[in-house]
Amino acid sequence: MLRIIRERLRQRFRTISFPRGAPPALPARFRGLPRIDQSRFVHGVDEVIASCPTGALSRDAKGALTLDLGRCIFCGECARMAPQGAITFTSDYRLAVRTREHLVLSEGELRHAVELGGKLRRQLGRSLKLRQVSAGGCNGCEADANVLTTIGWDMGRFGIQFVASPRHADGLLVTGPVTRNMLLALRKTYEAVPAPKIVIASGACAISGGLYRGFAETCNGVTELLPVDLFVPGCPPHPLTLLDGLLRLIGRIGEKDPLPSITPSGEETTREL
Repeated sequence: MLRIIRERLRQRFRTISFPRGAPPALPARFRGLPRIDQSRFVHGVDEVIASCPTGALSRDAKGALTLDLGRCIFCGECARMAPQGAITFTSDYRLAVRTREHLVLSEGELRHAVELGGKLRRQLGRSLKLRQVSAGGCNGCEADANVLTTIGWDMGRFGIQFVASPRHADGLLVTGPVTRNMLLALRKTYEAVPAPKIVIASGACAISGGLYRGFAETCNGVTELLPVDLFVPGCPPHPLTLLDGLLRLIGRIGEKDPLPSITPSGEETTREL
């Protein structure tokens, strides 16, 4: 017993302090929120649009370049093809939003997710029980969501848990492009969740179909099948991105909270997790 106590004291406290303290440092190679500088695009816009493997890039009505985070897999090909500095990936992990339209970027700031309101807010309080549904995913989004249950992240301290039965859940966390084989299972799981309920689309596949968009075997994500309350882009979303979105949804983080240190991707400014 004494050996166990000594070892516990030696290991100290292993859970991150986020959101009370600074967010955990991210590796220099981490690609977060993209920034678009339209003034640097004097040529080559069409080539940049054609370089995107998921069709996340397009022109708006004024001809400006737009980036759909719901389709983006953060491969960085657009930044390599664009004029220097025209597209950059920052270290900003705060990507979750409440509506699909807010995922489309041109210039300006991303509209971060806000707290649930009305009857849902009163019923959920400051906790959240979720049934995770892997609707044909590659296990990338699923694995990074599962990281949040480990001692290093411990999302249970916020009252957020993954549950085994949809009848015990407040909503669904959906990953994957929703294959035809998983469509019925997803609908039955959603119907089994007591109302009122929420749906969270985690990852590019769940939001838009990702790399599998347009294939006959998939449904292009959950967005057109169920009402989605939180969109968490990424391929896969970093655990910090998902946790930040969940905490914003239940009112544990707001716009007045301290901002992270945002740097362009690739600068050696942080240590590995």
